[in-house]
Amino acid sequence: MTRYALIYGAIAGAIAATVLTVGIASDLSNHTTSLWFGYLVMLVALSLIFVGIKRYRDVECGGVIRFGRAFLLGLGIAAVAGLIYALVWESYLQISGYDFMADYTRSVLKNMQAEGASPAAIQAKAAEMNAMAESYKNPLFRIPMTFIEIFPVGIVVALISAGLLRNPKMLPARR
Repeated sequence: MTRYALIYGAIAGAIAATVLTVGIASDLSNHTTSLWFGYLVMLVALSLIFVGIKRYRDVECGGVIRFGRAFLLGLGIAAVAGLIYALVWESYLQISGYDFMADYTRSVLKNMQAEGASPAAIQAKAAEMNAMAESYKNPLFRIPMTFIEIFPVGIVVALISAGLLRNPKMLPARR
């Protein structure tokens, strides 16, 4: 099972990290749009959880897998994907010198101004974002935060995949 988690997790993490990093490097400046795009990319990349569980069920388990075992494999794939995603993001930040939080803060405050928020609300949000930016400078804070972006999506995909694939009639193995 570990081999499947490592292979499919590494591929899923690399896909998500690469697409999102290229998007940011290409100056995808609308953070609201990129948020939805980012989670869509994660969902597509993490569809490899389904593929990995199905492959494991068909090749290693003779076409039958219990929910618990399938869910554990899905969690393993999600964990590896999250780790790869966080490490690629951390590498990108170190290599490029990109100040994500400064860019994100500017975008959030600009959106608040465009929506007509009061100066007091904008100032309060700026103080909140500055405190967050200070925490984000610490890799021991930043890496787990990056992992937490993708891992919950992986949990949901693992639950759905395990629920579907525990039924041997769901996409049965070819013999």
